[in-house]
Amino acid sequence: MLRVPAEPPLKHVTNLPPTTTARLWVETLRLGNFRNYASIALKFGPEPVVLVGPNGAGKTNLMEAVSLLGAGQGLRRSPFPELARAGGNGDWAVAARVNTANGPFDIGTGLQPGASTHARTGRIVKVNGEVKGGSGVLADMIEMLWVTPAMDGLFTGPGADRRRFLDRLILAFDPGYRTRLGHFERAMTQRNRLLSDNVRAPAQFEGLERILAETGVAIAAARAEAVDQLSATIRARRKRMPSSPFPWAMIDITGELEEQLQQTPAVDVEDTYAKMLSANRERDRAAGRTLDGPHRSDLVVAHGPKAMPAKLCSTGEQKALLVGLVMAHAELIRQRRGGAAPLLLRDQIAAHHDPQRRAALFDDIIALGTQAWMTGTDQESFAALGRRASVYRVENASVLRLTPLS
Repeated sequence: MLRVPAEPPLKHVTNLPPTTTARLWVETLRLGNFRNYASIALKFGPEPVVLVGPNGAGKTNLMEAVSLLGAGQGLRRSPFPELARAGGNGDWAVAARVNTANGPFDIGTGLQPGASTHARTGRIVKVNGEVKGGSGVLADMIEMLWVTPAMDGLFTGPGADRRRFLDRLILAFDPGYRTRLGHFERAMTQRNRLLSDNVRAPAQFEGLERILAETGVAIAAARAEAVDQLSATIRARRKRMPSSPFPWAMIDITGELEEQLQQTPAVDVEDTYAKMLSANRERDRAAGRTLDGPHRSDLVVAHGPKAMPAKLCSTGEQKALLVGLVMAHAELIRQRRGGAAPLLLRDQIAAHHDPQRRAALFDDIIALGTQAWMTGTDQESFAALGRRASVYRVENASVLRLTPLS
């Protein structure tokens, strides 16, 4: 049973008038034995939330707790046993009331006392007091995006990071996409094991390769569609905000399956992929892994105004390009979700942008209507928000409401 010690919430003062449009926002947040928090209870309005304080105070820990209200491993992708507070008994809990376009939900997640310390240990998830089979159910209720300092290398790092970035967009529209990804990855793992064990009986490969063909082509098709939709949103934003300090991006998905789907019906691409896997077993055996499929595709991003690959841009240009891409991503989710913008988590925002770009980003966040969660070391970095956000001081695992700067 997930338990969060009861504690009086902080005084709640909202800065925004009541809204009649669909909104997604965290109303209450309670933590128990989570990271550096023994017990804390907080209450919020639908406006953006700003967390300021010294490094190591627990700002990102609060944001990480919010990220666990959605599907997946959270913004740090940490093994769940590592989230337990040092000195505790190994359990932790995050509980929240989240308002959505479909009404409020009470969400709880965490680990039981005495849970395994294995890195693959799963977390318990409850919705309105009912235990669910996993965090995937949360994808139906809550969409969120995040930008952290660790994402600074998105355009120069491995393709897996860019595929994960794109897959999160698709999950916001199609929760079943996670299942297809899981089926593909399990079938590929089993096929790779057969190759490693020097199994050569065709019958042991055929069923797995048919699963790879069906799910792999579905994954490739979903990614191509997402890129098309995101590109359309980028074009609309470019037309609406031609002088934005965040450059527009040109994006594409590259991969053999994606290229075939442009000219060939999906069912035929499935057959071609299955035959390719069969024909390339010995090559894959020598390589020690499956070399063909959507796990080899890549999201290609270019700086639109400069017509330059993002990986060749300056660090500052890459950060600005990433923000423009994420905001377009958020806007597309809002369109697909009936006007409810996703939660937006922005860690260490002052480290990413100069004052002009910060002010422009704040205006974009307010226009989007998202309950953005932002962190920084000083309140002055958020002065351009004025009274459009709630500001909290985080220090030594305590949280104090501040008066916003005018």
